Amino acid sequence: MEICSNQRGGSSITWFFRDRGFDDKSIHEMFKKCKRLEGVERERASENWDYLKSIGIQERKLPSIVSKCPKILALGLHEKLVPMVECLSTLGTKPQEVASAIAKFPPILSHSVEEKLCPLLAFFQALGVPEKQLGRMILLNPRLISYSIELKLTQIVDFLAAIGLARDGMIAKVLAKNPFIMGYSVDKRLRPTSDFLKSVGLTEQDLQTVAMNFPEVLCRDVNKVLRPNFAYLKRCGFGDGQIASLITGFPPVLIKSIQNSLEPRIRFLVEVMGRRIDEVTDYPDFFRHGLKKRLELRHKLLKKKNIACSLSEMLDCNQKKFLMKFGFFEGHA
Repeated sequence: MEICSNQRGGSSITWFFRDRGFDDKSIHEMFKKCKRLEGVERERASENWDYLKSIGIQERKLPSIVSKCPKILALGLHEKLVPMVECLSTLGTKPQEVASAIAKFPPILSHSVEEKLCPLLAFFQALGVPEKQLGRMILLNPRLISYSIELKLTQIVDFLAAIGLARDGMIAKVLAKNPFIMGYSVDKRLRPTSDFLKSVGLTEQDLQTVAMNFPEVLCRDVNKVLRPNFAYLKRCGFGDGQIASLITGFPPVLIKSIQNSLEPRIRFLVEVMGRRIDEVTDYPDFFRHGLKKRLELRHKLLKKKNIACSLSEMLDCNQKKFLMKFGFFEGHA
């Protein structure tokens, strides 16, 4: 595969890549992605490469980062890279956060601080997102900078307002809790999930509770995840009203793995603990507790003393309180 350009810049940058372990196929792909590379001098590429190392990006990760966004090597160091990194650094609280954000989404460095980052921050501030949460959101989901405020983010906000979250900064809390929700389509994902939740018996208030506490549930595919989990709970013997209570009480019940999470816990509840399945309806948080570290261990201790109690009495406290409550403390000090 012939890669070298007749231009001095093109030839120079090709050798720059080869010196850093890129193969011809990768180099060819980068030239296809970024036509500007052909005119980039080796010195500029080296300077940008070294700067990325200096901000905490490990050298072994650099080839992957540059492959995803070769434009990084063509950008002006002091005109583009340094201003964006310095601005992102003011948003972070931990040393490696900015380097980690760049590794997640390298194109963040190609966006303008004035034209993209500042308007994005202003948009979230206007919604009431607290300043300390702003940085966390952007650095956790750096892809946010690539979304259009008018065409994408405003739609998400309007959708959340439409399901009743328009008051008391509720939308800001949802976005801060799960910045990834803003990457989904309202029509293809968020509205179908909210419609499904209402169809299985959740009230408007229940839907708001789900969105506020576990917004990730709204982000899952109805047909691939939510519906199969609902069908599994039906097969276990829960009625429609009971499932609605379970979802409202512990929304992740609809997105947890059936095979690795729901099934082992329900089997343990019925076959080992000898309890009725509807006991879980009164305590949906049952599905939150670890099977080995919490359920099996506490059941074994209670069985030794032949103690009968509700699921909430057994599980809704830390280990120290559990041991004290049931008189195990002396033996487990």
